[in-house]
Amino acid sequence: MFSAFVNCFKIPELRQRILFTLALLVIVRLGAAIPVPGINPEILGEYFRTIVEQQSQGNVLGMFNLFSGGALKNCAIFSLTIMPYISASIIMQLATGVIPSLGKLAREDGGRQKITQYTRFGTLFLCIVQGYFLAVSFQNPEAILPGITAIMQERGADLVAVPGWFFIFTTVVSLTAGTMLLMWLGEQITDKGIGNGISLIIAVGIVSSLPAAIVAGWNVFNPPAGSGKEALSPIILVLLLAFLLIVVAATIMITQAMRKVNVQYARQVRGNKVFGGQSSFLPLKVNYSGVMPIIFASAILLFPAAFIKMIAPSWKQGAHIADMLSHGWVHWTLYAIMIFFFSYFWVAMVFNPTQIADDMKKNGGFIPGVRPGAPTSNFLDYSMTRLTFAGAIFLTILAILPMIVSSFLKVPYITAQFFGGTGLLIIVGVMLDTMRQTETHLLQRHYDGFLKKGRMRGRNFNSSTGSNPVSDDKLIWLILLVGVIMIGGIVVTLIKH
Repeated sequence: MFSAFVNCFKIPELRQRILFTLALLVIVRLGAAIPVPGINPEILGEYFRTIVEQQSQGNVLGMFNLFSGGALKNCAIFSLTIMPYISASIIMQLATGVIPSLGKLAREDGGRQKITQYTRFGTLFLCIVQGYFLAVSFQNPEAILPGITAIMQERGADLVAVPGWFFIFTTVVSLTAGTMLLMWLGEQITDKGIGNGISLIIAVGIVSSLPAAIVAGWNVFNPPAGSGKEALSPIILVLLLAFLLIVVAATIMITQAMRKVNVQYARQVRGNKVFGGQSSFLPLKVNYSGVMPIIFASAILLFPAAFIKMIAPSWKQGAHIADMLSHGWVHWTLYAIMIFFFSYFWVAMVFNPTQIADDMKKNGGFIPGVRPGAPTSNFLDYSMTRLTFAGAIFLTILAILPMIVSSFLKVPYITAQFFGGTGLLIIVGVMLDTMRQTETHLLQRHYDGFLKKGRMRGRNFNSSTGSNPVSDDKLIWLILLVGVIMIGGIVVTLIKH
């Protein structure tokens, strides 16, 4: 693998792409440290250090600060990060599956460019709306930042020096310009760099909190002198590190796992030319929905709690309901149910077996042993439903892991979030995609890739039958076995008790 990294810089084009990507990512990190005019970043940073990052479980602010790479904590011009663009992309993708005219436009020549243009306009609109509400919240911070008043009184300064419409205008313009710049940087990385630019920006933001997470986790097992905290056993630290390796390995396995359905194309003779006759495969991923179910479940579950605290901070019963939705077994149960539901919901919205079957039939393709048309559609729907079940089980376990580690070991959530959840899925997916693109450049120029053994094992795929060495049933049982091992690793966190 080390020689592969060295070979990356021997190819001029690949070296230029890598350096270009790194240069733009440096700009992204610089923008996360430039504060918005009129804001006191020290007060907001102190609030995150003393309250948000020390909570046993994450919340809305912690999640947004994670995706922004600490930009929200610094009240930077990139505080909205790339999330408005992601939200607009999700809305447009769902709309293409619901609105027939948009779905038809997406399949036409040049239609994808129009969809992208609509997504950019949607991003601009979301930036203005979110920037306005964020600016208003900064002027009245106690509603969404409970406890920040004490920090302002201690420091003798307000979060906003001169509140008013001018501050709101400058904040909206700064945040909107920052997000649009991030969107442009991401597109430039995708076109002229290496990897997916938008995903890389999010992944780099998440990885930027890793040093602080390591320090916070080390303080749990080796508390500073005079803190009065009891140090945990080093054995638990070793077991947690081993458990972390298992979680990362399982995440990579699920991200890469797929069933390859063989597709045979009929041979067609047109004049002196012969078309078709070759075989291909249709990849059905186990985790087809990716990280989207976790994002949907987090947003929907945390929004009512934040809304109740915002509109009725003095309502005792409302505060109790908000706490139940944010912490404890009620939160875990609802969170798991929503992730399982949205795993199937996203697949149902994006994966269209009827359209795939019709396209295969028009192009003369068929699945061996399955009749074209409705039987092919039913076969794909049946296979995808079974694979999604295994992926949904894994996503549910992976999403709850950080909460369990944080709750039972009293580890700060900034550390526990690297044991699973959205952050780990994004990092693993982005790294695998970037390495795959880099390996493509290496193989095109007759260099060895990163994983020679992985490519040799990949040749075990039976091209004549279109099946993997592991069938659907065995694959599902294998994933469930990994889930049982991960649940068994959770028991390690109970040693303290």
